[in-house]
Amino acid sequence: MTPRPDHGEKSYQGSGRLVGRKALVTGGDSGIGRAAAIAFAREGADVAINYLPVEEPDAREVIQLIRAAGRKAVAIPGDIRDEKFCNQLVANAVRELGGLDILVNNAGRQQSVDSILNLTTEQFDSTFKTNVYAMFWITKAAVPHFSPGASIINTSSVQAYDPSANLLDYAQTKTAIVAFTKSLAKQLAKKGIRVNAIAPGPYWTPLQVSGGQPQSTIEKFGGDTPMGRPGQPAELAPIYVLLASQESSYATGQVYGAAGGSGNP
Repeated sequence: MTPRPDHGEKSYQGSGRLVGRKALVTGGDSGIGRAAAIAFAREGADVAINYLPVEEPDAREVIQLIRAAGRKAVAIPGDIRDEKFCNQLVANAVRELGGLDILVNNAGRQQSVDSILNLTTEQFDSTFKTNVYAMFWITKAAVPHFSPGASIINTSSVQAYDPSANLLDYAQTKTAIVAFTKSLAKQLAKKGIRVNAIAPGPYWTPLQVSGGQPQSTIEKFGGDTPMGRPGQPAELAPIYVLLASQESSYATGQVYGAAGGSGNP
């Protein structure tokens, strides 16, 4: 990508807020997931990342950054659209990390389609499998391993509140993530497990340039926000850290917006 996104590789400074924690981040090779994984490690957490096998070079960079922070790094490639793999993903993360108490459901699929007439069942199914079904499967597999104090963080979007015409399937999944978060938070509160979501606005990530937006939009991406620019993944990382840490011990069922002044929750 040009310019290259800032994931906090050089800028994020930790302060020991997640010492001893063990995190699984899906979509941890790039974009928002990469920024969260780097920040978690620099705050003292051991981190497992999931990603598609074709993203191995990017994932290797993240693994090196986690290890450079002095933390254990676990790479688990695979396609989360498969329920069996999702179950294995959690099992592998728990085994390799020696437990699990932070889950970030971040991996997402976004493809721009201008008309419902051109939105195929195959794309619709793939988007829901990646963004909603995988979140359900992975969370269901992870919950039995959690103890009080554990945190689940789901990545929603401003699209849940202000859906674009060209993101019909994607926007629906991001709305579903909000409802999933709020409902599950009520289920798990008595177990001491918190469930929150983050709803980013326009952030400069590979999701946008790999078919998520038309080229005409990319050229002015984020320009319509009050800040007049897209956000950088590194600017979201502190919110993931906050929700993963005990600093947000009274927050559950919340959706945290970060959209450059666009006004979502």
